[in-house]
Amino acid sequence: PRPSASRRPDAKKPATAAPDTTTAAPAVDPRFANGPLAVVDVADGEVRAYCPGGLVLDTPAKSLPSLVEWTLAEARLGAPRLNRNGRDADPVVVLTDAAAVRFGLPARLTDQERRAGRLSEGHKVLEQLERADWRLTRRGLGPWARIYRPAEGSRRVCVQLCVLGWDALDARSWGGAAQLPPADLAHLLGTYADRVMTPCGSTAVTGLELMTALHPPTRAGEPDDSGRRHGEHNPGSLGTQPVRCAPPEAPDGHPLLAHLPRFHQRTPDEVLVEEAYDWARPLTDDECAKRYVVGIDVNMAFAAAANGTVFGLGEPVHVKRPPFDPKVPGSWLVDLSHIALDPRLPSPFTPTGERPSGPAWYATPTVAYAVELGYGVAPVEAYLRPDNGRYLDAWYSRLRDAYVATMADLGVTTGMGPREFLAAMDGHRQADPRMAIVLSAIKATVKGGIGKLRERPRGGGWRPGQPWPALQRPTWRPDIRAAVISKARINMHRKMVKTAAVTGQYPVAVLSDCAVYPSDGPGPLDFLPHKDGKPLPGGFRIGVSPGMVKHEGTQTTLWAEGVREEHGDDLNLARYIKDGQVTGPDNGE
Repeated sequence: PRPSASRRPDAKKPATAAPDTTTAAPAVDPRFANGPLAVVDVADGEVRAYCPGGLVLDTPAKSLPSLVEWTLAEARLGAPRLNRNGRDADPVVVLTDAAAVRFGLPARLTDQERRAGRLSEGHKVLEQLERADWRLTRRGLGPWARIYRPAEGSRRVCVQLCVLGWDALDARSWGGAAQLPPADLAHLLGTYADRVMTPCGSTAVTGLELMTALHPPTRAGEPDDSGRRHGEHNPGSLGTQPVRCAPPEAPDGHPLLAHLPRFHQRTPDEVLVEEAYDWARPLTDDECAKRYVVGIDVNMAFAAAANGTVFGLGEPVHVKRPPFDPKVPGSWLVDLSHIALDPRLPSPFTPTGERPSGPAWYATPTVAYAVELGYGVAPVEAYLRPDNGRYLDAWYSRLRDAYVATMADLGVTTGMGPREFLAAMDGHRQADPRMAIVLSAIKATVKGGIGKLRERPRGGGWRPGQPWPALQRPTWRPDIRAAVISKARINMHRKMVKTAAVTGQYPVAVLSDCAVYPSDGPGPLDFLPHKDGKPLPGGFRIGVSPGMVKHEGTQTTLWAEGVREEHGDDLNLARYIKDGQVTGPDNGE
């Protein structure tokens, strides 16, 4: 059966949409001829499914079960696998408020349902699905829900439901996407699906699922005597079973720490703390004489740090007094307190920038940097992962390409010189507000995906008897998250050291991937060193690619001194450099 389709005037792409700058797409898979997803709406009494590209499908479904049946049988929605050992993406059906009501769902969840993250048990739509032999995952019918039947052979029978009125598209990641007309939203989500992957939950969930989609846990093995192929472990993947973390890698509240006294505060020699920078210092007299403080921000810092980094894939091995090997990922207990660096720079070994006071646990990139600086290290013990690989390289490449292509849609390209780039960045989001939303979603996918590697239970820590479902995932890997953040912090410190060595200029505040420098002029080119028009090798480089920097914001030195006098010397100027608005004490939020 073929769906009834038309191109309607009300299904045009947004007038502000920039032309697609990606290379020519491969031949369309006929199974997914209408795209990865559809936004279903009700207009003039008719149910219509808006697909990317302006196609509108007439939808005969009268109930949610029949909508699922129609999606799988007629709509030709979905996307091909990203890896030959993976699986095709399930079709996504996005329901507007009108469509949700049409299919018997509430336009909004109650407060109790919103806290639970799902529709209440006993709702008539749940009964309809059950009678039609459709199943839901343990998460139930929430903002993002999988509706499925058991697989038929190798074919998945599954539809992903996205309910806009239930805050499926979080405004922190998707801006005002949920308020867009259905055709515009279909175009926006379709662009994200083509460049990243078909969304299957929040941007954080999608970022984590992208890792698995690019490195599936299994692959088809050699045929047995009967000619049948069986699944086997796919080398380079995280496998199908969860891997235990080392005790110092466990976050507070983890079941591994249940033996500790209540309210016990672990010390640096008990816990691995690899977090992004949050450091600031007072300005010197010479720095106060400069007119401005200028913030620069590293593009896609966590993605850039993930690229080329070797991560553990299997179980940790506990060893005593091992020689340090920078090629082996793991967690090392080592004393770096003897390393004294310039106090005008944050220490590379702690997120606060304070010098370590004794032995502490560090990820491999942090200890390797101490060796790079010329200092000796003598680990006391370590949890090492001999089974390892560059697990996130493909993930980085996919997100890098998505980011660069979307920036090009906004008028910012890789071939620009520093001045041209800074000029193009001025107001680039206004060039195409729709693509600006896609850009925000891509960046949220990076940060959320890395954060999801150490997902915590709702409400904070774990208590006996309380479920912690994330621990059952092979992708619950706090050690991988720690290595990424360690590498990002070290990359930042290395560039700051290089800048200081050549120019004598030091940052006065660093927050994650943003550094603030005193400057005589209002822009990055007024203090970043260039020689013969070229950036300093190994230092900060202005440009669009991940790892390069952009202008975050500029304020006057008078502003900097004023807010510090009002809120205290510990105020991190990098937190407010963008707009200068300090609404209260610097509490780290």
